[in-house]
Amino acid sequence: MDDFYQFLWKEHLLLTQISIFDPNWVQRKYPFNELLIKIALMRTLQSVFFAVFIGIPLFVAAQEDFSLSGNLETNVNFYLRDPEIGAINTPQYEHQQIGFETWLDIRAQYSGFEFGMRYDIFNNSALLNPQDSYTAQGIGRWYAGKKIGKLSILGGYIYDQFGAGTIFRAYEQRPLLIDNALVGVKLTYELSDDWTLKGIGGQQKNLFDVYSSVLTGFNIDGYLAIGEKGLSLAPGLGIMHKTLSDDQMESLAGTLSSYTPEDFIPEAPYNTIAVSLYNTLSLGRFSWYVEGAYKSEEVLYDNYATRTLWTGVESEGKFVLTDGYVLYTTLSYAGGGLGISGQYKRTKNFVFDADPFAAQNRGMISFLPPMTRVNTYRLTARYSPATQFLDEQAYLLDVRYALNKRLSFLVNVSHITRPDATVNMNIYDELYTQVTWKKPKEWTLIGGVQFQNYNQELYEGKPGVPPVKTITPYLDFLYKFDRKKSLRVEFQYMNTKEDYGSWLYGLLEYSISPHWVFELSDMYNVAPNNKGGVEEKKIHYPTAGVVYSAGRTRYALRYVKQVEGIVCSGGICRLEPAFSGFRFNVSSSF
Repeated sequence: MDDFYQFLWKEHLLLTQISIFDPNWVQRKYPFNELLIKIALMRTLQSVFFAVFIGIPLFVAAQEDFSLSGNLETNVNFYLRDPEIGAINTPQYEHQQIGFETWLDIRAQYSGFEFGMRYDIFNNSALLNPQDSYTAQGIGRWYAGKKIGKLSILGGYIYDQFGAGTIFRAYEQRPLLIDNALVGVKLTYELSDDWTLKGIGGQQKNLFDVYSSVLTGFNIDGYLAIGEKGLSLAPGLGIMHKTLSDDQMESLAGTLSSYTPEDFIPEAPYNTIAVSLYNTLSLGRFSWYVEGAYKSEEVLYDNYATRTLWTGVESEGKFVLTDGYVLYTTLSYAGGGLGISGQYKRTKNFVFDADPFAAQNRGMISFLPPMTRVNTYRLTARYSPATQFLDEQAYLLDVRYALNKRLSFLVNVSHITRPDATVNMNIYDELYTQVTWKKPKEWTLIGGVQFQNYNQELYEGKPGVPPVKTITPYLDFLYKFDRKKSLRVEFQYMNTKEDYGSWLYGLLEYSISPHWVFELSDMYNVAPNNKGGVEEKKIHYPTAGVVYSAGRTRYALRYVKQVEGIVCSGGICRLEPAFSGFRFNVSSSF
């Protein structure tokens, strides 16, 4: 222990030896060396990190009520240039060759207190922008909390949401590098066993910085049991307030000053208020959730609004001043082997971001639930629609029926439109069917067919392309040789005349529990779409990999050749370029 504190003291001495004053300060506005200031601050953060997460745990490790845990996730990509599939013209393919991301979480609990810190590393990473490279590292999250009676206090980087997240959801989705943590404080008070009051305040995280707007919010929700027939209500109310910073307002004013009189906005509000009211009604086998949200006027960017330039030419996309609303509801029934769920959502101008200039899925304060089935098979998930915040009306129906323990059926229907649009009104339709037949402890057979109508022009920003119409039958067979060994086989065929054309996909996955999984797959462009009258080449996109698990640690190594396509998480999507190379992943918890 003495050696450890001697180490901290040496770090402190090294820090004090750094001079932040620049000897050539006469020629500068401020007599400080900015680089050395950054070095000094980094040394300070390192000392605090070691003291809090190593020194304190060692000091109190003997205490019975102390616990320490954490987890690690590392993704490494080795890029192999492949002009045939379009895996070129990014920094990784042209000269960097290797990129990786790492997240290291440490959590501690002691005497009713909870602490946590996460260190994030991005080196030549394509997560921020698939067409570019991002390199940075630092403390991606920290928090400290304590419960005092009925009051819970949490400060730092906070993940939470109000209701379904319509007006506020702070969350993380690493595949898209979405990390919308609220950097601030949260107070939660238990009014009773069934009612909770919550207040938040702070700024939204922006990589290793924060957006300059200020967010405050209030939420109350609870539970009411009515009568003795199983009737219950779970109502809630949420309010969010956003204030733009002076810098954001100056940037907005500068942009608006270039608009013609017919598009000019004379006064942009600093403050925006969003309110949501929601409730879940449960009665027997029925459950009904409904949420309505309204957002006051603010200046937001409308991709589809027409702007008139000073030359008289019209262009698409401009800032507009408008309010917005969302109505979302779901009604479900479950019982007797039958499950039915119906959903409806209407969205109008509900862009609620921490910065009016935020782009590429960044700065989102709100979260609107997706209104399509989350498909997991390679080809059925190839065309996934992103949530539309400006104008969307969506219906979803899901019906499941289990005839017995061996045989079950599923039908899912989705329909999405833009009611206020003059073009691209019908943007997505899907009919998904599935039959599951199994012999318990021996084998499981899953099969079905998917029909899609996907507006590629709208969802992927490809002007003039026709909607993609697909028919995709699929089979998934799992056979268990014994308690440890199993083989899973997938077969899928997508028939379409649009985009890249028709596809054939096959997968073999052999598992030896509890340690090994071996996988081999191929996605074959069996009938390519001959664009512009030029005959396209039939290309294979193979993947081969091995996964090894040891306790709480999992290692995965794969060779991947992947076609360009949409990647989605929770209705938030983006177009990913083709990939060629190796991928290595390590995930561990301790």
